[in-house]
Amino acid sequence: MKTGLVWFKNDLRLHDNEALTKAVQECDELIFCYALEKSNFQKLDLGFKKSDINRFKFIEQSVVDLKKNLEKVGGHLIIGSDSAAELLPELVKKYDITDVYAEEEYASEELNLIKDIQDILPKVKFHFYWGKTLYHKDDIPFTISKIPLSSKAYRIPAANESEPREVIKAPTKLKSVKKVKSTKFPFCTKFDFTKKEYDAAKPLLEGGETQALKRLQYYTFKSELLTGYRWSRNQSQGLDYSSKFSPYLALGCISPREIFEKVKKYEEKVKKNQSTWWIVFELVWRDYFTFKGMKFGDKIFKTKGYKNKKIPFENNKKNFKRWCDGKTGIPFVDAHMRQLNETGYMSNRGRVNCASYFVHDLNIDWTWGAAYFESKLIDYDVTSNWMNWHMQAFEIYYTNPIHQSNKYKAQDFIREWIPELKDKNNIEVLIPWEFDIPDYPKPIEIFPKWERAINLIKKLKV
Repeated sequence: MKTGLVWFKNDLRLHDNEALTKAVQECDELIFCYALEKSNFQKLDLGFKKSDINRFKFIEQSVVDLKKNLEKVGGHLIIGSDSAAELLPELVKKYDITDVYAEEEYASEELNLIKDIQDILPKVKFHFYWGKTLYHKDDIPFTISKIPLSSKAYRIPAANESEPREVIKAPTKLKSVKKVKSTKFPFCTKFDFTKKEYDAAKPLLEGGETQALKRLQYYTFKSELLTGYRWSRNQSQGLDYSSKFSPYLALGCISPREIFEKVKKYEEKVKKNQSTWWIVFELVWRDYFTFKGMKFGDKIFKTKGYKNKKIPFENNKKNFKRWCDGKTGIPFVDAHMRQLNETGYMSNRGRVNCASYFVHDLNIDWTWGAAYFESKLIDYDVTSNWMNWHMQAFEIYYTNPIHQSNKYKAQDFIREWIPELKDKNNIEVLIPWEFDIPDYPKPIEIFPKWERAINLIKKLKV
């Protein structure tokens, strides 16, 4: 009698889950578990939690949905609230588990956790399966140590020589250990959140595989919004300017291969254009950051980065706080930061501008900004987040937030998130420091490089 344990982590789905599929094939009966790591909700020295309330709530929604989906096909989910290092040994002992099945990890925190558990359970056989990326890491034309430094040098050979593997269908029946019942998701106070904080939290999207697959169907065949994605993706307002797949990809509520297959069907039946190419390009870009992050390891979390370059940051803590709170006096930055704080989400355009302003104008250590995004973003992905910030600090040219607010006609977006400016006209909203608006903070500094952009805004029609 072979009893296996399926350990869910950032693969909170039944479809295209190789670890789950192999466990079903190889074991006589199964236990299913998910464990929160209490350490992920600790307060950092920077003054905020490693993962904040919107992330907690989105994880909860996703895990609860996984539990429901498992129960529909005969499984039950045991949820731990301290650490997998405590839950797994307990389950192994209680149910005589011989084999553990899980998705393969790639970042140091997760790898260290796995090593600790394997050290505690030397007699248990662990089976890990790669499931994070569009192209399997064994199918790309590079070893991890040889991943190119530029995305183009990776992307073109990868696209020419690799093909995404077929999506694995979700199991329709699970052989669960008898008498095992699902357990409840732990209450927020266990992680030092108050009930008031929890009730007030409103992640932009609802978590879970069910919602992820609905979103995929909606964005493609139901609305055909995908056709215009290439041209709408730089907006910031509303739900439909971009796919919003990233939060679901981050927790593995949806597989990148599932998205790829749906896009290919869309190209056959609806339209193939720059937009359909672009969304696949972004999945490949996500792969690239994952593999590049694996190559450089913990260097991507250090101030000097993997280039080992020293930048003399000023690290003004008051300015850092103003940026976090969305009170820098630069409306395009502040609106996006307030949106992030409230919903756990921010557009790509917002991320580029907020990070550029943070690094190049406020001159604050980029790792502080990356840590803040990690705390807040419901689509937090370790390599995507840290590598994007790394690029802002070391590789990307400056982004002018004043020019960008005008270029992307951000007035209505700013009015939505900054109530102090909701009654102001189209010029006042973009450059409020030029007017008498006492409720909204004056900028930390107005830079000479913004002068041309400011003058162009002054010529707008009110």
